[in-house]
Amino acid sequence: MPASPRKSSRRGHSLTTLSLLATALIYAQSNALTAQTSIQTLHQNFQNSPTSTRPMVRWWWFGLAVQKPEILRELQQMKADGIGGAELAFEYPQVLDDPAKGLKNLPFLSPEFLDDVNYAQSEGRKLGLRIDVTLGSGWPYGGPATTLAEAAGRLRIVEVAIPASATSVAAPKLAEGETVISLSLVNGEPKHWDAATAKTISADEFSHIAPSATRRTALFFIASHTRQVVKRAAVGAEGWVLDPFSHQAVANHLKSVGEPLLKSFGPTPPYAIFSDSLEAYGADWTPNLPAEFKKRRGYDLLPHLPELIAGGTPEAEKVRHDWGKTLTELVDENYLTQINNWAIAHHTKFRSQTYGNPAVSFSSQRLAALPEGEGPQWRAFSTLRWATSANHVFGNNVSSGETFTWLHSPVFRATPLDMKAEADIDFLSGENQIICHGWPYSAPQVGEPGWSLYAAAVFNDHNPWHPVMPDVTRYIGGISYLLRQGNPANQVAILLPTDDVWAAFAPGKDSITAAMNQIITPQLMSTILSAGYNIDYIDADAINSVGLGTHKILVLPPTDRIPANTLRKIEQFVAAGGKVIAIGRAPSISPEGKALPEITNLSHQLFTAAKGSVVPDDSALAAALHNAATPDFTLTSGNDEVGFIRRKLPTSDIYFVANTSNHPIDTTATFATAHKFGEQWNPTSGEASSSPSANVELQLAPYESRIFIFSSVNPKAPALRPAPSTQLADLSNNWQVRFVATGKTKSEATLTDWIASDDTRHYSGEAVYTRDFNLTSAPTSPTYLQVDGGTPVTPPSRIDDNRPVPMHNGMPDPRVTRTGPGMRAWFEPPIREAAIVLINGKRAGSLWHPPYRLNVSPFLKSGQNRIEIHVYNTALNAWSALPPHDYKPLISKYGDRFQMQDLNKVVPTSSGILGTIKLVTSESSKSQEQQ
Repeated sequence: MPASPRKSSRRGHSLTTLSLLATALIYAQSNALTAQTSIQTLHQNFQNSPTSTRPMVRWWWFGLAVQKPEILRELQQMKADGIGGAELAFEYPQVLDDPAKGLKNLPFLSPEFLDDVNYAQSEGRKLGLRIDVTLGSGWPYGGPATTLAEAAGRLRIVEVAIPASATSVAAPKLAEGETVISLSLVNGEPKHWDAATAKTISADEFSHIAPSATRRTALFFIASHTRQVVKRAAVGAEGWVLDPFSHQAVANHLKSVGEPLLKSFGPTPPYAIFSDSLEAYGADWTPNLPAEFKKRRGYDLLPHLPELIAGGTPEAEKVRHDWGKTLTELVDENYLTQINNWAIAHHTKFRSQTYGNPAVSFSSQRLAALPEGEGPQWRAFSTLRWATSANHVFGNNVSSGETFTWLHSPVFRATPLDMKAEADIDFLSGENQIICHGWPYSAPQVGEPGWSLYAAAVFNDHNPWHPVMPDVTRYIGGISYLLRQGNPANQVAILLPTDDVWAAFAPGKDSITAAMNQIITPQLMSTILSAGYNIDYIDADAINSVGLGTHKILVLPPTDRIPANTLRKIEQFVAAGGKVIAIGRAPSISPEGKALPEITNLSHQLFTAAKGSVVPDDSALAAALHNAATPDFTLTSGNDEVGFIRRKLPTSDIYFVANTSNHPIDTTATFATAHKFGEQWNPTSGEASSSPSANVELQLAPYESRIFIFSSVNPKAPALRPAPSTQLADLSNNWQVRFVATGKTKSEATLTDWIASDDTRHYSGEAVYTRDFNLTSAPTSPTYLQVDGGTPVTPPSRIDDNRPVPMHNGMPDPRVTRTGPGMRAWFEPPIREAAIVLINGKRAGSLWHPPYRLNVSPFLKSGQNRIEIHVYNTALNAWSALPPHDYKPLISKYGDRFQMQDLNKVVPTSSGILGTIKLVTSESSKSQEQQ
């Protein structure tokens, strides 16, 4: 019987509903399957990260005394170590030519040298390594092709007191290449004159001045040069540092240096060309600056030079602002843009450390394909976060960093634990491509410990602990891989007040990044990080061009100047749900220092009328942040020592969490994720276990890290095992120790420090610890080899020149200086410095960072078992027994191009196993060892 129309309609509606429900169910199941597959893929790639995420090395070629067989051997070693690529860097000579030993320094850009470059890049590519090249020798760019006319310039001021009776003033003596560009007469004495009285006069007028009872000073403004030469130059690469504001100087360098280097690569260009940290110290002038200033700013700079020097008035601040902005525009156009365009034309990429001198801005970084930073200042302003922020803001997924510079000086003192301590801080700052500083090419003829850069860690196979390098690179590559997935999710952006900085510029004080160190204070950074947020920087140009992206909160440090267009963009950000917080005061004037009605009105609406948008100081900031947005990550304790960084994927969230301190952390964490299910991954072993998102018990050893993954799909991972606490066997005594290089063997009833004995004090290398033990049965639950012990180190209170060490949260501020302690792990571990464990002849894994614990269950058996622990220390012990190297002949021939650092610290360091060794499990069990 046919259904009635009404019944048919109902049935059709029911069928439609069922169909929609079924479709929704299938869609949900499909999404769930996709999410689960995505997590599985993440985990697989995390454990076996691609070459592109592995750390690279800066490969120093000294002098350039290189030979093809050693080039190939070192490339093959890099590949075996899990290194993803090398940046060719050409540095100062370390040895005199010695034909008998086959040592010859090849001149930079000579045919023989370029042939070696071609060989290195070709063989490196065959091995699957990425090859970059520094577009010059040493740093900054420059060299023999840079004439004095194209060298970095500066404004020099000569002040001459004019006696009351004087009728003329003698012009100052000029150095080669200098030109007097303006002369002024001011009231007052040298260093204490009044710019408001300045009168620009001609050279002829200085020859015929009227006597005056008023004290006066003649000001000679001279277009001069910094006379800086290329630092750490190779043989044949010596010369002036080029003028970064000059299009012609940069073009000449690209032609004379860049073209030959790129041609040596043949048909396949390097992955990237590299510009090291600019460091053109004092560069603040260029010959055409007056013309460019007038064209861009609309008035003549030269009559205002006295104001530029003196400062102190609104008019002077405007001149300084306009001068600084012009310098930034010139380096943007003539250095960064020109080199980037040249790289594109040569089918490569421009990787640039865009900070320091000259006056590059945050947004200058958009002009390089690959902005790069450096420095482990996690809770202070850093050029690393400067670069990672630019990559986040301008849409670059990979953020590289020069890493491990000055790590635990002197050279060869740095350990795998030191590497992890710094790498984790860099990861927290947004880095996801580590470039190790570095790998010294070392001629086989020179022996051990081989060549090294004057102030850097060594990561080649001259380092005794080098056998664990593949495990270190696996860790770094895995974290780097995860931190490239999805999108950055830092909620807070800090506005960098570039216009205020320009207004405070003066000759010799013209670095934006240096000024930001004083504005973006450690207190500001720590307040935000400890409140549970991570941070990007941004400037007005970036807000105007790309907006605030996924940021939810914009924080303004005390700021006066801001463009009206930027305030309009911030107004749109707030209208879309964003929050803005100003500290101390709201911006009130234009970049040029004018109180414009539009700026006054917009600032009032955004800050004065909006409750909570202005806080008096940093102490009130945390509460304002919490009112603005839920923190990403909160802890019940350890806020200043445990850091995080978050990445958001379409179906999941990734958190990297690290204990940056030298002591254990026991706390409870909550993650601000919308996803229901979670896993936590051990970054070293890859072991996965289930995790909630709230009230997560977080126990971290010193410098330990963890990965948390949250998604909408139950991963069905096992519950987290409790830390093993049940002892199955004490293996601390009765070891046979064989020192591999000497063949010496010791029986040790109790483990001792190598340096406690005269015959091993200066031993560097491998020692094999061996002993047997019996188990009544093979373990049925996870069983771990655990080495307990280790002690936190109290950092020194003063550095080498007796200045106090800057401290932060009880630890030295890790700003890297020549005289400071540098970055290091402030912990003396129970294994000095790394170990590889074999159980019954099979490799069970390595131990190189806390907790010194290794799952050995698969390798144990019932009955007799043999354990071997291969222990590796540093090269310092053997190096300390060698006589000091005599650099006088080298200096006599090539000049003093480098100074080895901290040689007084080359002393034997504790070595071997210094803790207690146990077999432990988390299951209750009686000891299975048979005595």
